[in-house]
Amino acid sequence: MHSICLLESVSRTDGGIFEAECALQRELSLGQEIEVDVVGLEDAFSGQDASRWLPLKAYAVKTRGPGALGYSPDLLAALDPKADLLYAATLWKYPSWAALQWVERTGKPMMAAPHGSLDAWALKNAAWKKRIAAVLFKDRQLRQATCLRALCTSEAEAIRAYRLTNPIAIIPNGVDLPETDQELGVGSWELGVKNKTSTARTLLFLGRIHPKKGLPNLIRGFKKALHATPSTADAPWQLVIAGWDQGGHEAELMKLCEELGIKSKKLKVEGEKVVSDIALASGLSTLDSEIIFFGPAFGNDKKSLLSTADAFVLPSFSEGLPMSVLEAWSYKLPVVMTPECNLPEGFAADAAIRIDTGTESIAQGLNSLFSMSTSDLESMGAKGRALVEERFTWKTVAAQMREVYGWMLGGGATPSSVVK
Repeated sequence: MHSICLLESVSRTDGGIFEAECALQRELSLGQEIEVDVVGLEDAFSGQDASRWLPLKAYAVKTRGPGALGYSPDLLAALDPKADLLYAATLWKYPSWAALQWVERTGKPMMAAPHGSLDAWALKNAAWKKRIAAVLFKDRQLRQATCLRALCTSEAEAIRAYRLTNPIAIIPNGVDLPETDQELGVGSWELGVKNKTSTARTLLFLGRIHPKKGLPNLIRGFKKALHATPSTADAPWQLVIAGWDQGGHEAELMKLCEELGIKSKKLKVEGEKVVSDIALASGLSTLDSEIIFFGPAFGNDKKSLLSTADAFVLPSFSEGLPMSVLEAWSYKLPVVMTPECNLPEGFAADAAIRIDTGTESIAQGLNSLFSMSTSDLESMGAKGRALVEERFTWKTVAAQMREVYGWMLGGGATPSSVVK
């Protein structure tokens, strides 16, 4: 079987979609023995992140004109017409048009993966641009799909609300499980910035720094929760906000901290090396700052943050199915999140505390977290790890995808993951 994975970006510029598709396509190639072509648009990080796809090779095609359009006259030619099917994890840019053209020229099947882009909140964000794209090509591309991929039941409902009647395969994202004691946080942090004997506990946000993540209300709620935490608590809490800044949102958050009288500090990051003016020996856990803005976290930085955090938070207004929560659970972290993260399994398994997006609800959820004992935190984190092991490994996800691919090509009964 020969498939094409078409993306808007083959680098970190695509955020969680890049992380998810990079892992999924590698597993389809290695574990499911599918020949996979990866094709996307070139950007500033395409070369730097090429090694992340190994042993696959990601083809980055040059663009012309405004980056928001993603226009690439050579993109269609880069899609092999001899491939058996096309998997298009494209949203509102030119690659969706190229996917449509490939299907119409070859007559072969396509799976379209919206990755949460048809969620009501997402559709309202930059709505006029999306309406134009929908009229020009996006709606035609979606309707032409042999099958649509939804990451969860709520995304399938959003797809139906968009008036699409295609079959839908409900296949979640997955995660690579850290296995060793060092990976899981037993012992000191690789960077030497923090260790488990520190005097503060870390509440970690790790993801794109974007308004849809709900970070202003997280900061407000964190301040309220800190003031409500009794002085007899085992250890004070510190919030670490790590991730890729989009559109200058991080500066807005730092200004909010200043307005609220919250002690905050920014760590300067060059590539994957912390070069802060804070001595590494002093650590993130020093209480001269209640909130740390860590900056982008990839590779060892990301592993280190996850392995040394005490809990994870994601107060998003809109998600497809967040990789960051699955990764947090894989590291045995208790999670605080909104229903919009589309992981109700976490609430059912008592692996997460439910919050809404408002300040008061976030503060109440964090109060509950901060009042938990160490054993309670560990128990909640262990339940999250068990949930990931059961349902969200890439091996399991890739096997589901392989089954749907075979069905799309005319191979047998409808898979259990497909709803019509």
